[in-house]
Amino acid sequence: MVFQVFLIVVGSLFLVFVSKRSLKNIQAHGFYRFFAFEFTFICLVINLPVWFKDPFACHQLISWLLLVSSLYLALAGIYLLKKSGHPGRSREDSTNYDFENTSRLVKTGPYRFIRHPMYASLLFLVWGAALKSISPWSTILAVAAALFLYLTARVEEKENIRFFGNEYQQYIKETKMLIPFVW
Repeated sequence: MVFQVFLIVVGSLFLVFVSKRSLKNIQAHGFYRFFAFEFTFICLVINLPVWFKDPFACHQLISWLLLVSSLYLALAGIYLLKKSGHPGRSREDSTNYDFENTSRLVKTGPYRFIRHPMYASLLFLVWGAALKSISPWSTILAVAAALFLYLTARVEEKENIRFFGNEYQQYIKETKMLIPFVW
């Protein structure tokens, strides 16, 4: 328990440090993303002791499926933004990470089906962690993270409409927000 509290404090301080620019601007998507990261991180840490307990239980198998999907979406999302999004100075936003300042709309890989694969990755991660030990706390943390991921995606979509215009509005009509074919 002491180790978990220590991890949460150190991890939270790290998240504040890497998010300090976004936390100063409530209108930036990074502001809301910080809270999604924070709730996800806490959920991961509180369920850490049971990650490998009863590994073939149904909830554990679903959890691992979500966690592997999360990893794929995160890696594919970052790779495609860097490769196809042409990050550069034409979209300089001081609250964004460099790879987020894309000058081209990416519509390949998971972006063919969902507009926010990296937020979907966090959504799958937090629910995968919550399923490791289903409890009121892990459920509350997962719901809170999901809410902040939704808010993050909504704010980012407004930013993308301002930058990409009609092309992004059409993209919204062709894809789901976070879960392929569903939502």
